[in-house]
Amino acid sequence: MKKFIPILLVLSMVAAVFVAGCGQKQGQPAENKTENVIKIGAILPLTGPAAATGVKLKYAIETAEEIINGEHPDIDLELAKTAGLPNLNGAKVKFVFADHQANPEIAKSEAERLIQNEKVAALIGCYHSSATKPASQVAERFGIPFVAGSSSSAALTERGLKWFTRIAPHDGMETKFFFDYLKYLNQKYNAGIKKIAVVYIDNEYGVHAYQMVQKEIENYKADGFELVADVKYPANVSNVDTEVQKIKAASPDAIFHASYIGDMTMFVKKYKEMNVVPKVVLSYCGGYQDPQFVENLGKDADYFAGPNATTSALFEKMPVLAKINEIYKAKAGVDIDGPTLEEFASAMVIAEAINKADSTEPAKVLEVLKTNEFAAPYFVSGKIKFGEDGQNVYSASVMTQIQNGVYEAVWPETYQTKEPIPAFPAWDKR
Repeated sequence: MKKFIPILLVLSMVAAVFVAGCGQKQGQPAENKTENVIKIGAILPLTGPAAATGVKLKYAIETAEEIINGEHPDIDLELAKTAGLPNLNGAKVKFVFADHQANPEIAKSEAERLIQNEKVAALIGCYHSSATKPASQVAERFGIPFVAGSSSSAALTERGLKWFTRIAPHDGMETKFFFDYLKYLNQKYNAGIKKIAVVYIDNEYGVHAYQMVQKEIENYKADGFELVADVKYPANVSNVDTEVQKIKAASPDAIFHASYIGDMTMFVKKYKEMNVVPKVVLSYCGGYQDPQFVENLGKDADYFAGPNATTSALFEKMPVLAKINEIYKAKAGVDIDGPTLEEFASAMVIAEAINKADSTEPAKVLEVLKTNEFAAPYFVSGKIKFGEDGQNVYSASVMTQIQNGVYEAVWPETYQTKEPIPAFPAWDKR
């Protein structure tokens, strides 16, 4: 009798395979319907000079993961309604984090590791444009979708890459936003802003921001704007005395800053010490947008301004954003800010693209990314759509200004939570 047992086992296994094969939809890859976990790589600065920001970006992506994998019927997002990805039989999404330490070479090697060893379906990140550049080139080489959240260098979408997309407005779009805002201040408040200085970090992000000012100011010379100083500083700067002396000598009405949180804090302290009092300081996506800026500087942070994808002042007007913030704040201990919301969006969009593609096959996911419009009720734009170059064609930004420690939306007037204060008071009058 025992000699029949192996035969029965073999017959049972054959039958099981046959039944499973019959149950598979014709033309549908098996792995897409049986996969329980879909891994997506997220490359962030989790240690190093931008670690405080990187950790908050990680919380934002974990917030997206929680919304996607759980059931949140009170949040009006497609992937919040059911647990997991509905088109892939409820498959869960797992974001696999890597630390680039603000080092482009590490970003490159971590992208390779995530693709080759972790077998991720896509990549998101990297906050620093200088890290996003090599990491996305790796994704291009392997044919893997890459969705950047908050990296703003205009050069990233000027490389002709097929697999790269970006949520945040690039620094060319932000530069136009800056000049249009200054025109608004001049027209409505007679602010008299004409002379512009640019202060920028010597990396991918900063250099391209400066180049965008050089380019765009040509279109605004009829409005009286002129570039009176450009001040570049090294990424490892520890003292900005020389740079601030140059700025003071130029006596600009407005300063455009392309800086990170540590650098920006250093500059503001030195502005106060050397009594540099411009009318306006506008910051590209970077240090100013991090609420730690207010924590670092207290009242000295007031009156600084810059574009932001969101601000806590808008939560009352945007219920979906408020619900997302509840989850995020429970993790981070602070409200979600512009860059963190853009990273959240990158996580939601890549997951939604995989779900809409009904597959993790890269070409199918890319087709969805490049042809679909994604609902984004957490942005003032309400939607995300990528152009041929991979850039989100809808800018989600509002101009914000810190007033009494709060990032108020000051322009456009449609989203205004407070009127702008068009000129800095003297440091000793605060």
